[in-house]
Formats: sequence, structure tokens, C-alpha cells
Amino acid sequence: MSTDSHLPSLPSLPSPQTLASCRILVVGDVMLDRYWHGVVDRISPEAPVPVVRMEREEDRLGGAGNVAFNVRALGGQATLLTVTGDDAAADALRRLLHKSGVTPLLIGDADMATIVKLRVIGRAQQLLRIDVERPPTASAVERLVEVFAAQVHQHDVVLFSDYNKGALAPIDRLIPLARAAGKPVLVDPKGQDYRRYAGASLLTPNRAELAQVVGSWRDEEDLRCRVQALREQTGVAAVLLTRSEEGMTLFEADGCLHEPARAREVFDVTGAGDTVIATLAVLLASGLPLSAAMPLANKAGGMVVGKFGTAAVSYEELAA
Repeated sequence: MSTDSHLPSLPSLPSPQTLASCRILVVGDVMLDRYWHGVVDRISPEAPVPVVRMEREEDRLGGAGNVAFNVRALGGQATLLTVTGDDAAADALRRLLHKSGVTPLLIGDADMATIVKLRVIGRAQQLLRIDVERPPTASAVERLVEVFAAQVHQHDVVLFSDYNKGALAPIDRLIPLARAAGKPVLVDPKGQDYRRYAGASLLTPNRAELAQVVGSWRDEEDLRCRVQALREQTGVAAVLLTRSEEGMTLFEADGCLHEPARAREVFDVTGAGDTVIATLAVLLASGLPLSAAMPLANKAGGMVVGKFGTAAVSYEELAA
């Protein structure tokens, strides 16, 4: 695993006062990450499965909620626009958002089930995950478009967190609204058709996500050609490929820039992409160029993989 000892020095982090004035509008699929922590000391007599004696329950913000939480952890202002069910899980999300200092714009949909990912943890290992979800209705998503149009002018950067769960079905209408308002648009993409993100300032796929779209690449030159072709086809200004232990590579019209990994110890990669794109959004809103924001976002992503579950990196940690 790479260490920081032979890596180039990082750009200066803007002051907390500067970041506190940065306003990020996070839009996308939110989910409640629920953890049941317990003790495993026997196998069930009913089936060959472990019996978990639950000791504590923990709720965390997931999906777009974790992105907004990461914005707040760095000291930026975060507003979360999303669609949820009209249920207890939505109430739990609202409480977590208020506690984190995120401004919630939750559009309730009685016909939708708020996304819940329940993970059963025993002996410090995930034994089981149960997903609860039902997609939003067309009318709820239409309300999201209306609220977005009213909100976009009040923010510095727009960040779309797409988990392909339905909240961003109209993203091809949202991006032009953001660009018409003069706002940079960052997208954490999903799926095989990136044409729906046409006009975005930056896409941040990981290796598996990008390979779904451009196919497998033979070498770095082949990768560069495929990504530049993708940029031209979609009208996307830049693509930041997150590459886990290989760091990340930024592709822009005038070339590409690589940043090696800075992770010391990988414990859990859950939500690392959320941390990277949230850090980028705050730093771009503060006035840093993308080339200077990328090494700091890379460091933040390397730090968060050393934490359990969806987590965030604080300003103090990133500045250290």
C-alpha cells in the first residue's frame, strides 16, 4: 500500500472561513444505512446459519445523504434535495440530516419506500445485507424538478449523486437548468449511458463503472483515447477516474493528470467515492481549480477507506 513519504506535496487547503461560505446543492438518491451490531456464539438449530444476538443499532446517512454529510464535515454548507417515502425511515433520515447540519429538502412520496440498507454485523464482519426500496412516482420526481429550479441559483456548485434508484430520472433536464444558472455540475454516475449527463462539468466514475461504458482498456494510451472519445460524445468537460490502489486520473480537453494513491490502510471502501466528489465540490466552490482540488480529494478518499462503513473526513483531518 502506498504511503505519503515519496508523494508530491499537496496544495494548500483553503481556510475554514472560506469553506464555510461554500454552498453545495446535493441532488440524488438518498438511503438509510442501518447497522445491527451483535455477537455470534452459536449456529442456529433451524438452519446452518449463525445466530446474531443484537447488542446495538446504528443509523447513518447513505447515498446522496452521505455526500451531503461529507460536505458538512469539511465545513461547507450542504442542501440535500431528494425524494423519500412517507415512512419511518424518512423520519430517521430527517433527524440524521438535522443532526449533521445538512438542510433537508425531502419530497415525500406515499407510494415510495425510502431506501434502507440493513447490514447485520457479527465478529466485525458483515454477515447479511437486506435492502428495502420502492422507486418514486413520476409526480414526486416532477416536484423535485420544480424545487431544483427554485433552489439552484442559491448555491455555488451542484452535485448529482446517482445510484440509479429513480430520483435522478430527469437529470437530462436538471443539468441544463444548472448550467443556465452558471453553476459547475459534478456527477457521480451510474449505468451504461452517460449521454444523460451531457453538459456536466465533471464525472467521477470508478474503474468498474467506466469499463461498463467504454469497455476494457489495454493500456494507459488506450484508456486515454476511450475517455477522450467519451468526453466528446457526451459534451462533458472532464472525467475523473477513481482507481482505488492506483489513485486517480483526471481527463480534460488539454490532457490528463494522474495522482497516486495516498491510502495507508484499506479497511472499508464503502462511500469513498462520496468523500472524493464531496471534497471536490467544496474545494471548487472555494475557488480552487480542478487540478489543485484533485490531490486533496484523493487524500480524503484515501483517509476514509480506513474507517468503517459510510464515513467522512473532517477539515482537521484533511489539513493535518
